[in-house]
Amino acid sequence: MNLKLFLIGLISISYFHVEAQESFPESATLQQCIDYALKNQADIRIAEIDEQISERDISSSLSGWLPSVGVVSNYNHNLKIPSTIIGNQVILMGMKNVSALSFQADQQILNPQLIQASKSAKVIRELNTKNTELNKINTVVEVSKAYYDILISNEQIDIIQANIVRIEKQLQDATSRFEAGLVDQTDFKRAKIALSNSKADLQRTQEMLKYKYVFLKELMGLDADNMLSLSFEEDNIDQKILEDTPNELNVANRVEYQMLETQKKLQQLNTKFAKVGYMPSLSAFLNYGWDWRANKIGDLYDITTPRSVFGLNFSFNIFDGNKKLQYLRKSQLLETRLDWGMTQLKNQINTQYKLATSAYQANIISWSTAKDNMQMSQDVYDVIKLQYDAGIKNYLELMTADTDLKTAQINYLSSLFAVLSAKLDVQRALGEINISTQK
Repeated sequence: MNLKLFLIGLISISYFHVEAQESFPESATLQQCIDYALKNQADIRIAEIDEQISERDISSSLSGWLPSVGVVSNYNHNLKIPSTIIGNQVILMGMKNVSALSFQADQQILNPQLIQASKSAKVIRELNTKNTELNKINTVVEVSKAYYDILISNEQIDIIQANIVRIEKQLQDATSRFEAGLVDQTDFKRAKIALSNSKADLQRTQEMLKYKYVFLKELMGLDADNMLSLSFEEDNIDQKILEDTPNELNVANRVEYQMLETQKKLQQLNTKFAKVGYMPSLSAFLNYGWDWRANKIGDLYDITTPRSVFGLNFSFNIFDGNKKLQYLRKSQLLETRLDWGMTQLKNQINTQYKLATSAYQANIISWSTAKDNMQMSQDVYDVIKLQYDAGIKNYLELMTADTDLKTAQINYLSSLFAVLSAKLDVQRALGEINISTQK
């Protein structure tokens, strides 16, 4: 029977594992990568578990409002029965064997700590939610940057492969001219060196691309053994860069600032209850029990004596050595500290925003310039290639144009990644990162 249950469990685990793998698309878009990361990334899952742990702590703290019920039972055998003297006589106070069973219920009516826990529960939940939201925002930004990095690397590979095809044609031309005796071996060797360098660039870029895929898997929470293929067909880069412009900064939109505001609300509650810390405590109790007494163990439970008590417990601390007063002063200082922390964070967010927008605008200019330069370099190369084929230009001039073209292409790709990353930084600075997943 145990083997059967084990096999059923194993089949179920394998089924759900296959289902989880099949649920991830073969060719994933950026949004699909983000959606997967928001559900499977380790930091997010840990933050969500922390929320659940905190919820258990809250429930544990608030459980004090519920009545507590307990049972106590005991048996005592008096080796020497207690006695007292009344007049000149020694009177035994009890019997040899004594047993008791009692139930007691306690109910808190007025308790400062429980009242504080009740008021703080909502604020603590809000703070935990904001912490999870912050992890999601960071995940969206990092996954997006890693995705764009792979996108740029794929574009770079395509360009290098196109350059290799072009240089191979140049090598063929140089070889034919050398064999025909039209030129010396210099052009042939230069073409061969350029081809070797381009192939080395291609291999280096392809090797780095493997790491970038592994890094993206890590950010997504995808198992390293799983295949990951990305789809870039729907990604119009120019459209993504220019589809919107940065809005005005509103510090309140930043989740980090919202977390500090929530922490301040929580601290204000602590200060409030520190001020009323001398509030009395009041609780009620009810017990019911049975007592048995006998000198012989066999007769112990023959006669039952019931008892029951209802009562109230009231306590009020008149003087505690200024302990509560010092706690109040500490809580007020923590409030002031949070105020300064919020002021500091405002300045930091403003600086981040200025840096992000400046970098974005600067990278937009660099990207636009690099894009134009790449097109012009291509035009120059095409003209010089035609002139070289016609014998007007020498091979050195062709190689110079080729080098200029490759430099322009590299600059374009670098500026493209920089502007995409800068735009994400602007969105994060503004608190505009969308962390909702597609249904």
